[in-house]
Amino acid sequence: MEFQDGIDSAQASGEDFFVPVDEGREHLVVIGNGMAGCRAVEELLARDAGRYRVTIFGAEPHVNYNRIMLSPVLAGEKTFDEIVINTREWYDSNGIDLVTSDPITAIDRASGTVTARSGRVVHYDRLLIATGSDPFIIPVPGKDLPGVISFRDMQDVDAMLAAAAGGGDAVVIGGGLLGLEAAHGLTLRGMKVTVIHLMPTLMERQLDEAAGWLLKTALEARGQTVLTGADTAEIYGKGKVEGVRLKDGRTIPASLVVMAVGIRPSAGLARDAGLAVGRGIQVDDHMVTSDPRVLAVGECVEHDGNVYGLVAPLWDMCRSLADGLTDRHTGYRGSVTSTKLKVAGLDVFSAGDFSGGSECEDIVLRDAARGVYKRVVLKDNRVVGAVLYGDTADGAWYFDLLRKGEDVSDIRDRLIFGQAYALGASAADPLAAVAVMADDAEICGCNGVTKGQVVGCITAGACSLDAVRATCKASASCGSCTGLVENLLALTLGGEVEAGPKTMCKCTSFTHDDVRREIVAQGMRSIPEVMHKLHWSTPDGCSSCRPALNYYLLCALPGEYVDDQQSRFVNERMHANIQKDGTYSVVPRMWGGLTNPRELRAIADVVEKYDAPMVKVTGGQRLDIFGIKKEDLPAVWADLNAAGMVSGHAYGKSLRTVKTCVGSEWCRFGTQDSTGLGVQIERMTWGSWMPHKFKIAASGCPRNCAEATIKDFGVVCVDSGYELSVGGNGGIKVRATDFLCKVATEQEVLDYCAAFTQLYREEARYLERTAPWIERIGVEYVKQRIVEDDVGREALRARFLYSQSFSQEDPWAERAAGRHADLHQHLEPLAPETLAAAE
Repeated sequence: MEFQDGIDSAQASGEDFFVPVDEGREHLVVIGNGMAGCRAVEELLARDAGRYRVTIFGAEPHVNYNRIMLSPVLAGEKTFDEIVINTREWYDSNGIDLVTSDPITAIDRASGTVTARSGRVVHYDRLLIATGSDPFIIPVPGKDLPGVISFRDMQDVDAMLAAAAGGGDAVVIGGGLLGLEAAHGLTLRGMKVTVIHLMPTLMERQLDEAAGWLLKTALEARGQTVLTGADTAEIYGKGKVEGVRLKDGRTIPASLVVMAVGIRPSAGLARDAGLAVGRGIQVDDHMVTSDPRVLAVGECVEHDGNVYGLVAPLWDMCRSLADGLTDRHTGYRGSVTSTKLKVAGLDVFSAGDFSGGSECEDIVLRDAARGVYKRVVLKDNRVVGAVLYGDTADGAWYFDLLRKGEDVSDIRDRLIFGQAYALGASAADPLAAVAVMADDAEICGCNGVTKGQVVGCITAGACSLDAVRATCKASASCGSCTGLVENLLALTLGGEVEAGPKTMCKCTSFTHDDVRREIVAQGMRSIPEVMHKLHWSTPDGCSSCRPALNYYLLCALPGEYVDDQQSRFVNERMHANIQKDGTYSVVPRMWGGLTNPRELRAIADVVEKYDAPMVKVTGGQRLDIFGIKKEDLPAVWADLNAAGMVSGHAYGKSLRTVKTCVGSEWCRFGTQDSTGLGVQIERMTWGSWMPHKFKIAASGCPRNCAEATIKDFGVVCVDSGYELSVGGNGGIKVRATDFLCKVATEQEVLDYCAAFTQLYREEARYLERTAPWIERIGVEYVKQRIVEDDVGREALRARFLYSQSFSQEDPWAERAAGRHADLHQHLEPLAPETLAAAE
């Protein structure tokens, strides 16, 4: 049988298996459309795009996708489209012939052809084998029962999703990364999951005993059952899987068993072709096999006696292979590996030899309450291993020290606290930390991108985060290194960084709007859950994201979410405003600006009793008592409570005050009872938490003595009713309100006020006042939602009142009664605004 390039034996059957001839170029055929095969082609295209005609054969029906991100797809955190690395357009635009769902079944090295399952035969000038690895299936009885699957590709994910749709019990055999990710995803999908692991601790190849214990404890706290030291005897069931029996006799019921005990290089095709195969396909430094025309790369190869299952070595191999295919011949010398993972949302990192021993020294930092564990292993004052759990931000730095074998004697006493502290850089200046990183320090572990490559990408014209992601792929996968990439952008370009969608903070690549949407869409219930599901890059967040997340959850889950006081600014925690001399000022609420002798007497008594040096009438018609000592605050609150006064929330991101004039009851020009209306509004809205401070005013006539047209919600009474306006601000940037509508009754004023307040609460970004919010979305949008949509307005009003049924509790009374006393003792400032305007 004779073949010409692109013409195969199936041609006679009339099937269209013709591959066009491209004269003048060698034909590179790639077996494997996975991460290594496509990355090798990417590297080749980057060096010499026209050098080879490329055909890629894939066993799966998909384009190239990020196999590492299958776990987020299983967990429902990403879609398949979001983990695609190269789209169809990429193949087409680069002239690559992609053949999917048609795996190669044979290699004929004598004729220089490969044969696919379909019968297609294709000639090659150079052949690249990138078949990856196969899941290892332990040979126990029942391993072939329906319901027993591996976790390797999208087909496995689809099978797990189908099984999880019916709920029930699942067993995951294997407590390594893949097993724990499968367990995590199935748990999120509603299954009751038991993890069976043969070894005494989880992920024993990546973590030491202490970190493994922390990981096990955290997973159990999330509802999983983890059995270590558990040996599987059989998988039982009649016609389908029904459970797993251990060798100690225990049985665990299961309708789904996921086998995730390891992988093996997929070298069968190469072995059948007569290539040299040991633990994997044996290759030299240029990734050439025992046949000079055949190369191999990725998890299927053995180089210098080593096989690799991590991404970074694969990328190193791909670069060397591309160099060789374009006559540069740099050569691969093996990889020193580190592992930075997010296991079920928990950050872990390990590198080098962390087993320790008599010649080694351990430096350990353990904070179990925060879920942080760090262990650095030294030998002759050089880092030889590191294990990090919970806070892995300095993993790349430790790994860099390990690879270079630097003497760390000078920083030994500070080493465990991380790069910024050890090198004397300020922890508050993240740019200093990235500035001292070496050019070959790894920034993006998912894509094997170094600092030098990111900086080179930026100096070549990538002036935004999206541009960097598109160019060198740094932070384009799991996103955990987004903060580092942004810092490199700022360090390299200064003020020339192009603005893109602004993320909530450096801890995440999500915007405020993304986070709000995902909280609702995924039904998240706590700050740790949000940070976990959205892949926060820090273990505890920061002073920017924690208050925002606390508010978003509080707004989304009224009556259900428990307010996290530790995520509030100090003034909100204390319900008083700390002043520059360390004392506090206290502002009792005066409904609509009204007061009486009893309240005035109580305030006067407090001033005398606690020797307050000043009482000030605020712009919001209340009395501000200055100079209260911290230790006297509970007693002050109790005394004011006894007079019937409650907290004014004078410094919170909440409804502050409703300013009024005297209206028709006393004023010659007053058209309506603006004072009484103001009291009604304040009684309805007090205690409501907002994205920012929120002020209301009601004026009795167009003379507008209550300054209603510079408030967040303003009411101007007129002869024929009430004019409502929104979005005003009397602060640094004065903004007059936008007219919303005119209504006829006080009840309508209350209804529209409640609806507008709820719309602002649900859609504005944290720390965004109504003025910039309306300028961003447009007042017409607000009118559509509040004025033109009667049903929608009523729904907003109802949601606001429902929320208020849980929020109108006086925090002074709670604190005076002893609740949250721990917060009174702990006054570490969380936010940048320890001095805030009272009104």
